[in-house]
Amino acid sequence: MRAICFDAFTPLRDAYHTADVPTPTPGPDEVQVRVAYAALNRLDDFVRRGWKGLEVAFPHIPCADFSGQISALGAGVTGWAVGDSVTANPMLWCGQCDACTRGDHNCCERGAILGEHVQGACADFVVVPARNLVRIPPDFDLRKAAAASLVYLTAWHSLVTLGRVAAGDKVLIVGAGGGVNTASLHIARLLGAEVYVIAGDAAKAQAVRDLGAVWVYDRSAAGDEWARAVFVATERTGIDIVVDNVGAPTWAQSLRTLRTHGRLLTVGGSGGYDATVPVNLLFGRHLSILGSTMGSQADYQVVMAHVFAERLAPVIDSIFPLDAFPAAMARLVANAHFGKILIDVQQGG
Repeated sequence: MRAICFDAFTPLRDAYHTADVPTPTPGPDEVQVRVAYAALNRLDDFVRRGWKGLEVAFPHIPCADFSGQISALGAGVTGWAVGDSVTANPMLWCGQCDACTRGDHNCCERGAILGEHVQGACADFVVVPARNLVRIPPDFDLRKAAAASLVYLTAWHSLVTLGRVAAGDKVLIVGAGGGVNTASLHIARLLGAEVYVIAGDAAKAQAVRDLGAVWVYDRSAAGDEWARAVFVATERTGIDIVVDNVGAPTWAQSLRTLRTHGRLLTVGGSGGYDATVPVNLLFGRHLSILGSTMGSQADYQVVMAHVFAERLAPVIDSIFPLDAFPAAMARLVANAHFGKILIDVQQGG
């Protein structure tokens, strides 16, 4: 089968190439899916560069997210048929450890993420556990299904399961273009929160206004010191929840925007991990810092039901053919996108 691969950990984005690799076959309780669309995440850039302790089999196939049709069933699979349109939770879990028996699949002792620890979905076919699947409704856009899984699962678990966002909360999102941030904006608005956004340029500022943000700070026009502006915009009451996945460059300001009992939520650190934390604010305002990765299957089923009912609408930035994967990744790394970048797997290559 055709797949996008890289052959070693490297900082070079042009390391991706189209290759002919063996087609994976489903084992017991697994399904094989013919991939229609795959979606990029910031994770794909991190995995290509690698980090201490990460082990993958080379050549490695990227992408956690996909949509497509079931093409083969493994032994023991029931409730599914060849031809069913599906997507899947990219969080893989063992089902046996203490975390899994509690339903905390994203804390599995032997957990893995599709495209990170195991081969991903930017290929003609991918194999996943049947228990991870959700059925795509017949009239639902396969592109939106591919765009949703990782970012909506991650945002739902962080904002709702962990962060307890509620109607009337003021939610500040630091960054306007990434998939988790746009998903967080949609989820916060769905649940009745007011959304404030720190955007990097005028185009992204307007885009989040169009999605319902009540207040937007454009760093390209007003500069990088925005904490005071947020405080003024909230009539000196402060923010209930900050979504900050940037890390080192922004955490100190994010924490300063929070009101008493405020929460800073994070699922990553795209700007660096050595963030400064004003400790006096933590105890003085009774603040919480809450980190998480991915979410449980229960989280996934709930949030995807909202997506399929079109109460949540994934934003698609652009769609590239398979053989243009390096250009798609370059767009992601340059932060030129707003929403999700997709790969049309059956086009090109």
